[in-house]
Amino acid sequence: MTTLLEVSGVESGYGGGRVLNGVSLRIDRGEILALIGRNGVGKTTLMRTLIGLVPLGTGSIKLDGGDVGHDKPYARAQKGIGYVPQGREIFGALTVAENLQVGAQANRARAAEMRDRVVSYFPVLKAKFQQKAGTMSGGEQQQLAIARALVSAPKILLLDEPSEGIQPSIVELIGQTLLKIAKETGIGVLLVEQDMGMVESIATRCCVMDKGRIVDTLTREQLADEELIRQYLAL
Repeated sequence: MTTLLEVSGVESGYGGGRVLNGVSLRIDRGEILALIGRNGVGKTTLMRTLIGLVPLGTGSIKLDGGDVGHDKPYARAQKGIGYVPQGREIFGALTVAENLQVGAQANRARAAEMRDRVVSYFPVLKAKFQQKAGTMSGGEQQQLAIARALVSAPKILLLDEPSEGIQPSIVELIGQTLLKIAKETGIGVLLVEQDMGMVESIATRCCVMDKGRIVDTLTREQLADEELIRQYLAL
């Protein structure tokens, strides 16, 4: 397997306070790696560190063999890291087409090809190209947020809580679409998610996070062990 993202001994935090305490993980080509843990253990901080919104303290972040740990966020996007933050953060005043155009700025050479491709994965967007994104449902906005990240043809997609505030049928649709995208394109996905049904149905492996570090990595078989998962997520 080709390793797309390799994270080694990463430490980072806010205002001098450390949140991540030596996080190490890897994501292979076509793999969906889930990240679970209680609130406040550092999952979102890890995502923000990987895209460059939180400065890397120590450790390394390698994308396709190249070190990106001290690159600016836009440079990481250009090199192939796509990011969908918690809460989506789409541009509500812009149309669907304009949102996709913003996402395409990181890789303009493939913009037209990728726009057609991502819309084939999320067909609900095609009929709404000229609709203001802020007027769409939460599920439609989430599909747009993922499509906007994919239109730059990333190697790795970081997804922070994509099921948040979305009805179960759309969560399932998004999960199955992510599986299809990973299989067909070879993109790697890092998924922070509380919905264990989604994690169990699409994750190749699952890292458990606690106190700013990875404490275990679960196989697909272990993800079906409800008692084990309950212990890891217990308050």
